[in-house]
Amino acid sequence: MNPVRRKKSVLRAEHLSKRFTDGKRYTDALSDVSLSLGEGEFLGVVGESGSGKSTLLRAISGLVSIDAGEILCGTERMTGRGPREMGHKLQMIFQDAKSSFDPRFSMERSIRESGRGEWDPAQVRSLIDLAGLDPGLLSRKPTALSGGQCQRMAIVRALYSGAGILLCDEITSALDVSSQAQIVAILRKLKAQRGLSVLFVSHDIALVRVVCDRVLVMKEGHVVEEGLIADVVDDPQDPYTRELIASARRQSL
Repeated sequence: MNPVRRKKSVLRAEHLSKRFTDGKRYTDALSDVSLSLGEGEFLGVVGESGSGKSTLLRAISGLVSIDAGEILCGTERMTGRGPREMGHKLQMIFQDAKSSFDPRFSMERSIRESGRGEWDPAQVRSLIDLAGLDPGLLSRKPTALSGGQCQRMAIVRALYSGAGILLCDEITSALDVSSQAQIVAILRKLKAQRGLSVLFVSHDIALVRVVCDRVLVMKEGHVVEEGLIADVVDDPQDPYTRELIASARRQSL
């Protein structure tokens, strides 16, 4: 295997643990999970449903409280802060983009409220162009947009906030093939042009290989393997990773 080339860390999660209970039994959604996201890096997180991928993103974003561990952006401790306090550093983009927008508000108002300082129409127009969207959609409400358009607007909103870190939670899984391709194209532009750091959760290993530099594999709340994307996909070391990749290849046949 090639050595993992480390970049300057912009986000670190250290020994995160989270336990949920339904009043009768406990589920350890995260168990001593650590990761480091480098400057300008795309880090993929893969695993089966229930592996803890989405809980990890929600914990980092402040949507879910953690029972133990630390979250740091650079040298700034973010543990215990909520999404509004985190917003200047990182932004979450959800699987169901439509439900992430207030249905009463136009796209323009939702994007406006994510920003800091005065409204900047030129910047918004630049982001709309990057996302391949019609500026006329800014006056519309979420219900008037397709799922793919809403997801691209969610990316615009996250970028307009000024955050340098995006947390993407299965952002292509609810879309048709054409919309998925548009999202992938935007991500590749962001990677090449803007130097954003992205934590990218997906069940689609082929997609993760296309857009990510490194990958972290989760099983039942634990990290079982991590490394450069090509190394992990081409030469997985953990039996669970091998089965995950084999299953993905069978499904693609």
